[in-house]
Amino acid sequence: MADFAPPSNLKSKASAACGWNFIVLMSRQGKIRLSEFFSSYSESEKRRILRDIAADVLPRQAKMCNIIEKGEYKFVYRRYASLYFVVGCPVEMNELIVLEQIHLFVEALDGYFNSVCELDLVFSLHKSLMILFEMFIGGMLCESNRREVLQNIVEAEEMVEQMTKPGEDTSSQLDDGLSFQEQFQLGRKPGARGPRGNR
Repeated sequence: MADFAPPSNLKSKASAACGWNFIVLMSRQGKIRLSEFFSSYSESEKRRILRDIAADVLPRQAKMCNIIEKGEYKFVYRRYASLYFVVGCPVEMNELIVLEQIHLFVEALDGYFNSVCELDLVFSLHKSLMILFEMFIGGMLCESNRREVLQNIVEAEEMVEQMTKPGEDTSSQLDDGLSFQEQFQLGRKPGARGPRGNR
């Protein structure tokens, strides 16, 4: 009896449908507080996606559906206080799983910041990204245990503190892992050390 092998296009669709394409945290005023793209997009495509989120998600009423289909992907979002957590995922992906994953991420942020608010994301963007990358790799959920995630973050911070020289800004040690855009959002010049990019 011959082994059954699924067609290659089915395998690629299945693997593409198990992770996020991107996540964007946006305030009610349309300010982007965090954005991370797990799939390959050009800068113009990223700007278009952010415009679409502002145009399609922000004006929606609270009782409206949390899912908006946009061609090859769909927006799945949840609103927490003044922030919208918007995830772009493949059309084939289960929306209820995505909503649960968003909630897991929010719970991890809540556990770290002790009742997270918008200002925590503004002033501690690198820590929010650390939590995101601890939970999601390439857009796929790899660690759903909140305690484990927070424990790993605390251990990473302790390592950074041990490596830091006395009197040096600890947050500057984390700059090397941030993109230029993320460093700019933190008020630092890319490649420069210190809280405001001063050497």
